[in-house]
Amino acid sequence: MMGLLLKNDCWLIWPFVLPLFGALLSFLFKQRPRLPGLIVALLTTLSSGVLAWKLVRHGVGRYDLGGWQPPLGISLRGDGPAVLMVLMTAVTGLAISIYAGGYFRSRIAKVEDERRHIIQERFFWPLWLLLWGALNGLFLSADIFNMYITLELVALSSVGLTVLSGKPASQVAGMRYLLVSILGSLSFLLGVGFLYKAFGSLDLATIQAALSFSPPVAMAMALISVGLLLKSALFPFHFWLPPAHANALAPVSAILSGLVVKGSWYLFFRFWLGFLPLIGDGGNAVMAALGGAAIIWGAFQAFSQQRLKMLVAYSTVAQIGYLFIIFPLTGAGAGPAASAVFYFAISHSCAKAAMFLAAGTIFLQMGHDRIRDLAGVRQLLPITSFAFALGGLSLMGLPPSGGFIAKYMYLSMAVSQDRWWLVLLIVIGSGLTAAYIFRAVSHILSPKMVHGQGQVVVAPCMEWSALALALVAILLGFIAPLPLALLGVTG
Repeated sequence: MMGLLLKNDCWLIWPFVLPLFGALLSFLFKQRPRLPGLIVALLTTLSSGVLAWKLVRHGVGRYDLGGWQPPLGISLRGDGPAVLMVLMTAVTGLAISIYAGGYFRSRIAKVEDERRHIIQERFFWPLWLLLWGALNGLFLSADIFNMYITLELVALSSVGLTVLSGKPASQVAGMRYLLVSILGSLSFLLGVGFLYKAFGSLDLATIQAALSFSPPVAMAMALISVGLLLKSALFPFHFWLPPAHANALAPVSAILSGLVVKGSWYLFFRFWLGFLPLIGDGGNAVMAALGGAAIIWGAFQAFSQQRLKMLVAYSTVAQIGYLFIIFPLTGAGAGPAASAVFYFAISHSCAKAAMFLAAGTIFLQMGHDRIRDLAGVRQLLPITSFAFALGGLSLMGLPPSGGFIAKYMYLSMAVSQDRWWLVLLIVIGSGLTAAYIFRAVSHILSPKMVHGQGQVVVAPCMEWSALALALVAILLGFIAPLPLALLGVTG
């Protein structure tokens, strides 16, 4: 449905400003950064809920910072897709924050590493809240240069979080991530420059309204696409993702996989749909081919992994592919395709974050995450084991999960358009996902005796936050009309 435009909606700034203020507070309160971090996480989640309620009641919101309107001013715009992504970040981010509180408390209890873990927690909260605020700013931005700024803030804080563990492997992965991110940002910024040269404006709606083909526009689209594909880790630009996600601290892995890659994908989707008349079927076919390759290759790589976190990391490579195979289906209208892909994005965010949190708890308890030696983990961590299995259920697309609803929407559109190759790809991808998920779950839920001794006392909030996210991924299968109604509010 179309919504009215609510101007000067100041609620648009709070999901952006609150985390930034929280990052400053947690940095200043170095001895107890957890308390302001958790309070601000709760307040940000509440403000995101209020923003969603206002969108439903009053329609699309817009806020011009400082009262300056485009093309001079910077504007925030809250339509259905943007607010849904803010809400997704709030739900996932709150659960990760609660988990992180228990995670660092449990690690600090290990006397021999107490100082190192205290330092890690001290820097985790400012970086995490800075990233959260930047993500919300990215989703709500209506100005393409502001999109670049928030994209840079997301990347820099993500790199800082990646190397937080201090392990050599994480430092190498973080450096690779930084170099790829800089390259992607430079490409994106050059594309923004070409668009400004062509249209004399940085407001995305203004640019799309005056869109026409020209060499600067073609160059801009190519540069922006390459930059965002690098940051989204779509095959074959994925090489930085698995080591970065697998070697980071558990809450960081959940942040990177569940949220960060969605930011760059969201921008890509907005630009791609806006420039769709100039792209044509050829460009959509290329995106679908890359997405299909990601699904197949990532699944085979996940199945061959020996560590649980590496399996979940390569699963992310595969699942990213589903976010890009949607483009050939936009020919019959962007609305249904957007509904399907955004529903997949939010269900994947909850399920994948839950699986990374569960994998982190298992590692913390067992002292390792070797899949073949995880037999009997359910005896020590029954809630965590159940959360991991539920998250995998949604990734496979089995009913009644949110993943099932998203894939059903994919398949319905593919059948209606006679794209049987896409139907086959989704079915094969789901089967491969089931294969590597069952491989891990069969060990985790095995009734055999536990190998090794527990390493630490796991805080209950760690297990329950992972389970809560997994349950949300399942609940999305029952409440599909609500997020889809939110997505339909545009204007």
